[in-house]
Amino acid sequence: MLEDNKSKKEKRKSKVQEYIEAIIIAILIALVIRTFVIQAFKIPSRSMVPTLLIGDQILVNKFIYGVKIPYLRKTIIPVTNPEKGDIVVFIYPNDRSKDFIKRVIGIAGDKIEIKNKRIFINDKEYSDSYGVYSDNLIYPGVIQPRDNFGPVTVPQNSLFVMGDNRDESSDSRYWGFVDIKDVEGKAFIIYWSWNREDNNLRWRRLGSLLH
Repeated sequence: MLEDNKSKKEKRKSKVQEYIEAIIIAILIALVIRTFVIQAFKIPSRSMVPTLLIGDQILVNKFIYGVKIPYLRKTIIPVTNPEKGDIVVFIYPNDRSKDFIKRVIGIAGDKIEIKNKRIFINDKEYSDSYGVYSDNLIYPGVIQPRDNFGPVTVPQNSLFVMGDNRDESSDSRYWGFVDIKDVEGKAFIIYWSWNREDNNLRWRRLGSLLH
C-alpha cells in the first residue's frame, strides 16, 4: 500500500512537471515568434485611413527586414530592406516608447519634395495611389510642411514615411526620417477589426491583405 501511494505521487509529480515544462516551452516559443517573426499591433489613430482604420488589428512580419538583436537593434541576419510602398511599423523617433505605422515614400538617396500636396521623388511626380486628402486648404511651407515641403534627400540607412491620410498624419514632413534599424517590420494582414463608435465587428475587413 505504501509503495502504491508513493508510485501515485510520483506519477502525479511527473505529470505536473510535464505540464510545467510544456507551458514554459510554449511561452518561450511565443516570445521567439513575437520577437523575431510576427507581432500583432492595434491601430489607434486615423493617420492611415482608409487603408487602416481605428480599431484594426494587424499582423506585422518582423523577419522580412532581417533578424535584429532586441534593444540593440543590430541586424544579425539581413534579409531585405523596406521598399517604396511598404507599410512599416517602426519606433517613433521622438518617443521611443511608442510604435508608429506609415507608408514608405522615399528610401536612401531619394530627393523628396511636396508642392501643393503633390509628391515629387527625384523630380518626378509620385503616383500617389494610396494617398487621401481631406482638406482643400493648401498651406505654404513657411507656415507648416504639410502641403509644401523640401526638397530634402533621404540619408543612408533611412526612410521618408507618410500616412495615407495625408492631411491628418504626423510623419516625416514634421519630425524627419526613420532609421532603418528602428523598423519593426512590414504590416501584411488585418486579422481583427472592431468599430468602437458603432460597437460592432467589421467582418469585411477580417483577413484583408495590406498593400
